[in-house]
Amino acid sequence: IGFWLLLLGNGVQSHRQDKKHQSLPRDQPYRTGYHFQPPKNWMNGPMYYKGVYHLFYQYNPYAAVWGNITWAHSISYDLVNWINLDIALSPGDPFDINGCWSGSTTFLSGEKPVILYTGSDTMNRQVQNLAEPKNLSDPLLREWVKSSHNPLMSPVDGIDPKNFRDPTTAWQGPDGLWRVLVGNEMDGHGRALLYRSQDFITWSQSKEPIHSSTRTGMWECPDFYPVSIDGKNGVETSSLDKFTKQVLKASFDNSDHYVLGNYTAVTDNFLVDTDFLDNGSDLRYDYGNFYASKTFFDSGKKRRILWGWILESDNTTDDVKKGWSGLQSIPRTILLSKTGKQLIQWPLKEIEKQRIIKVSFENKELKGGSVLEVSGITASQADVEVSFSLSNLKEAELMDPSLVDPKLLCSQKTASVRSNVGPFGILVLASKDLTEQTAIFFRVFRSKDNYVVLMCSDQSRSSVEEGPQKTIYGAFIDIDPLNEKISLRSLIDHSIVESFGGEGRACITARVYPKLAIDNQAYLYAFNNGTLDVNIPTLNAWSMKNAQIVSSTKRRKPNLN
Repeated sequence: IGFWLLLLGNGVQSHRQDKKHQSLPRDQPYRTGYHFQPPKNWMNGPMYYKGVYHLFYQYNPYAAVWGNITWAHSISYDLVNWINLDIALSPGDPFDINGCWSGSTTFLSGEKPVILYTGSDTMNRQVQNLAEPKNLSDPLLREWVKSSHNPLMSPVDGIDPKNFRDPTTAWQGPDGLWRVLVGNEMDGHGRALLYRSQDFITWSQSKEPIHSSTRTGMWECPDFYPVSIDGKNGVETSSLDKFTKQVLKASFDNSDHYVLGNYTAVTDNFLVDTDFLDNGSDLRYDYGNFYASKTFFDSGKKRRILWGWILESDNTTDDVKKGWSGLQSIPRTILLSKTGKQLIQWPLKEIEKQRIIKVSFENKELKGGSVLEVSGITASQADVEVSFSLSNLKEAELMDPSLVDPKLLCSQKTASVRSNVGPFGILVLASKDLTEQTAIFFRVFRSKDNYVVLMCSDQSRSSVEEGPQKTIYGAFIDIDPLNEKISLRSLIDHSIVESFGGEGRACITARVYPKLAIDNQAYLYAFNNGTLDVNIPTLNAWSMKNAQIVSSTKRRKPNLN
């Protein structure tokens, strides 16, 4: 429910930038160097206020497992380096005694930030609550006060009290009323309930949800925001600009799915282009390990930023042993594609400041069945950008029209399965002898009218250990390989690989736990296991220095009695 990070409270080292920027404790080979991981435990509503970025996250002060959920609080000036502050919200009142769960931040008139969050009350019902800053003159917003009016929204009129959570950022309509969505499930179907308010205190439920689906279950962590049709900037949540599309995101089936549509603010009518899972449609933020995400509008740089929770793929015993669980994706900018049919994501520009040592080459021919080492960087903590160009596409394998599931197709045709055009891509977090490897690669198929590009992230050989999950992920990318290069960018950080195909048209995130390919024993390769040659016009790779994550004060443990 919401972003989450779980880190055991005692003895966890913060990342500190020094000359040995890639060194991590030997007993912590999977802790990341430049992704956000707080010193203690679980994730929620980001915002930008008076030059400061705020990240609130669900947090268990006591263990690397779910429970005792509070809202922790960290701040940043660049979305890369972070300062941990004291806990913002702790359970303790009748309306949240069993946990302060996920929610969002909203700016009221006068640029006053507030928090709407789900509380689990004395009867374990999910209710929606309000919190406000104690001191607006403090740009760090270190103290928050819960409203005396809580709970603002309760599960009445047949709403399931166990499936009523995760309020969105609110927006204001042309009538001056505030609107907010709350995730819900009714009769096994996902819904986004719509509420309206004049004063942000008294809320009334709309007769109809803003949208629902018979094809999905519970909608967790809904998000609802506009994107510009032809612009390069993000759009503020309450914008009434007519040159926008509206995005509705819902988290279900362990993925973050979204639909695009047209929203009429006067009537609160949302008409989708293609509904969730309709006619083979499967629009997702990320086709890998990425869930319970949240966007916010960065008013300072006029952009919309997306964050997601990346859970572990090992087991609870391993989490407790290493003392932490979960981390945060690299923040991504989010825009509408030129076709208007999907969203485009790209890592935040600021992350490029972490690049240090660089290696590059141009116009390398990858013969069929060849592997090319990319040496000279720290391959366990790196940023890689590579492009591929192809010829002889007429020899591409014919696409089986029954194979419509890219994940299944990637599982059947792993990196070791040869075809004419592909697999080709990169091997990351690989051991010297390739016993361990995580392959991010492409295949090109020929269909009746065009070519189909498949992107895969193959974790089947990511570790010699038997315990971790080694799920294989896949996505089709809207690319015409006849007229454009196939590009890939991968952010590699010890136990996470975030990959962006086709300049952000498809994203796949994976967690991996190599036993051999750790720290300076990790290697990076470009490869082509197809029968036809592939050209690499450009490849650039950088070592990445550590982000700084420090505490301004010693965190206090909340009173959960």
